[in-house]
Amino acid sequence: MRLARRVAAIDPFLAVEVFERAQALERQGVDVVHFEFGEPDFETPAAVREAAVRAIKDGRTKYAASLGLLPLREAIAEHYARTYGVTVSPDRILVTAGTSPAMLLVFGALLDPGDEVILSDPHYACYPNFVRYAEGTPVCVEVEEADGFQYEPAAIRARLTDRTRAILINSPANPTGTLLAADRMAAIAELGPTVVSDEIYHGLTYEGRERSILEFTDQAFVLNGFSKAFAMTGWRLGYVIAPGDAIRTLQKAYQNFFISTNEFVQWAGLAALREAREETSRFRAIFDERRRAMLDGLRAIGFSVGFEPTGAFYVFANARRYTADSLAFAWELLDRAHVAVTPGIDFGQHGEGYLRFSYASSVARIREGLRRIGEFLRARPGAG
Repeated sequence: MRLARRVAAIDPFLAVEVFERAQALERQGVDVVHFEFGEPDFETPAAVREAAVRAIKDGRTKYAASLGLLPLREAIAEHYARTYGVTVSPDRILVTAGTSPAMLLVFGALLDPGDEVILSDPHYACYPNFVRYAEGTPVCVEVEEADGFQYEPAAIRARLTDRTRAILINSPANPTGTLLAADRMAAIAELGPTVVSDEIYHGLTYEGRERSILEFTDQAFVLNGFSKAFAMTGWRLGYVIAPGDAIRTLQKAYQNFFISTNEFVQWAGLAALREAREETSRFRAIFDERRRAMLDGLRAIGFSVGFEPTGAFYVFANARRYTADSLAFAWELLDRAHVAVTPGIDFGQHGEGYLRFSYASSVARIREGLRRIGEFLRARPGAG
């Protein structure tokens, strides 16, 4: 069977590949410490779970409006007004089944074959695949550990062409945990192409404060959702805030491809924004403690961490003293130390030689995983 080029061009998501091999080991009775996935280990807040149960009992299990429930869109608009001081009409918000469908819609709306999207390198592993699926071309701009993995507007400007349709930013960033400086975000907004801002890790910032691209321009697309800050990964609830002249296009695509987002899940999302905001503060404090444990532990066993992340829940650690092949090294750590990590090559060529460590697990599991890695490194040939 001959498959379409857009499918053949999709690379494997290595974090998932590592996770699935780890699951296979666990089915054999092996205890695996998981540092590969960005998934909070907390329960979804009780108010959110109760709202979902109540909605199901009330029969909220039918098709919903394609843009999403108006009360939820109003709550999202209120959240952006309260947090960032920006005015967003609920009519510019489309509620989606996670942020991934939102990305498909946005790039599908922006790109014709051969159009270009600027990405940082390293970047979230799936970004290039979304761009390629829309028949676009990812164009990478390297970000350096010595500069805190910050996007440099001048470097972006140097890569712009007449085919550049969008600049994708992610702050706080996956995999680096970088919080993009406000002056750089403002400068990127002024470069000309549409900015697509992935704000899924907002609410998980430990130093400084995150800024929304909407503080600098109202002609941007914002991707956000409930997975990370509210520990709702499996609920699959996200949204896109779009310029007013683009929202109808996204709505029509969503009607055709997805019809609508689960109604009872949307009522749960409303409870998250209205009743569970204090829980996100508690989560953030716990993650900050875990961040310190991960940073101190990685350095103690020999990894270089020149930049300390200030957002999300990842440390992007330099492992080049141990390997030039991060994927092979990740398999080695899983098979021999029974610790699952994500290889840096998953996040772009400039991520090679790094490993991403998620600190979404408890401090006890973080310490256990690092103890195993330390023992593995000491026993490795040439360890002295």
